[in-house]
Amino acid sequence: MRNSPRDKQRTPWARRGLATAAGLALTASLTVAATSASSAAERVDNPYEGADVYVNPIWSANAAAEPGGDAISDQPTGVWLDQISAIEGNDSPTTGSMGLREHLDEAVAQAAGEPMVFQVVIYNLPGRDCAALASNGELGPDEIDRYKHEYIDPIAEILADPAYADLRIVTTVEIDSLPNLVTNVSPRETATPECDEMLANGNYVEGVGYALAQLGAIDNVYNYVDAGHHGWIGWADNFSASAALFYEAANTAGASPDDVHGFIANTANYSALVEDNFSIGQTVAGTPVRQSQWVDWNQFTDELSFSQALREELVSQGFASDIGMLIDTSRNGWGGPDRPTGPGPETSVDAYVDGGRYDRRIQSGNWCNQSGAGLGERPQASPEPGIDAYVWMKPPGESDGSSEFIPNPEGKGFDRMCDPTYEGNPRNGYNMSGALADAPISGHWFSAQFQELLDNAYPPLN
Repeated sequence: MRNSPRDKQRTPWARRGLATAAGLALTASLTVAATSASSAAERVDNPYEGADVYVNPIWSANAAAEPGGDAISDQPTGVWLDQISAIEGNDSPTTGSMGLREHLDEAVAQAAGEPMVFQVVIYNLPGRDCAALASNGELGPDEIDRYKHEYIDPIAEILADPAYADLRIVTTVEIDSLPNLVTNVSPRETATPECDEMLANGNYVEGVGYALAQLGAIDNVYNYVDAGHHGWIGWADNFSASAALFYEAANTAGASPDDVHGFIANTANYSALVEDNFSIGQTVAGTPVRQSQWVDWNQFTDELSFSQALREELVSQGFASDIGMLIDTSRNGWGGPDRPTGPGPETSVDAYVDGGRYDRRIQSGNWCNQSGAGLGERPQASPEPGIDAYVWMKPPGESDGSSEFIPNPEGKGFDRMCDPTYEGNPRNGYNMSGALADAPISGHWFSAQFQELLDNAYPPLN
């Protein structure tokens, strides 16, 4: 069984002594050695178990340059390929000039012959992020052929290089895509014309299927499909429909469910891992917790319960019984002096939930540079049954989007959800955005956010 529920076992990672210049100089000889190895890494149940995880030296340097940042600069984060040019290296302010091959060479150097996970985010669908402007991409809604042949095919060619056969390559496949076709299409109030177009042309499903097929054909690649988060698809009318759509995509464009090793929840989001001070089944002052303004009839209160339940739903829809889940905990710690130590008062269900919830966002639909957020659980393998790992797929300190329009050559627009003065839309219940001020465009370094994440980390930093 690849990822069957297991007894709780925590295996934290924190690499010390990142590759120095001398270590980088050894990359060429190490890759030659890897190429001549007698056999590739054996496929495993959980790629994170018994392995170290790649530390991106560019993110690590950015983190270490911040006051207090050296406390986490040795943590592993995902490498984001959010443009075609990122495959070769596009010298951006946050990713530098390292392309995919350079990152993989560095991963081989860091591995030094031991098991190593390399995390890469596949993120460049046509018409990307149809319900958000801050992270729009370079490809138009109909540019599926460019996506396949200028983006996915070159990535697959590099990942299949025998020089990297001993790495365990974990892909996060297209965040913020498929759930939009469930929640943000007509006739729902939350619909956008862009999401209606992507549902009609089928290019989200086609693109995800093609990525799964091409990447899944590589023996040491482990595909994890993005599955939103509990505050997005946790409602009954979204939950099963999303799982069914994931299964459809896994049977499209040459893909099969066998190309899916698992799913990832909460990528780049802020939803709390657990909420200890209230539960779905409770009734307070005569009103069920589900009816509270915060929970708003959702079936779940946090990412752990959502992820474990979604795993079972996915299996019921046709995925293998041994799929595993990842949870991104990079920004969902919600610590600091305002972290509740117990439930709120029982005078009303809203007072009870609001007084006890760790997640301090104004509304669970808020997603951009959230004020008061903190680092969450450190990356670790096998933390809970059915969960392959807690990961930091979103590198802490990289912005979700600009607070105002900033001209840029990356195709990224201005989304009012990143404006701290914005009073909301149907997707966040017409609440304030809760975003930090003075943010740069998405993916660029945001020092003020990084400092908040350090200050509000939970578990606290040592």
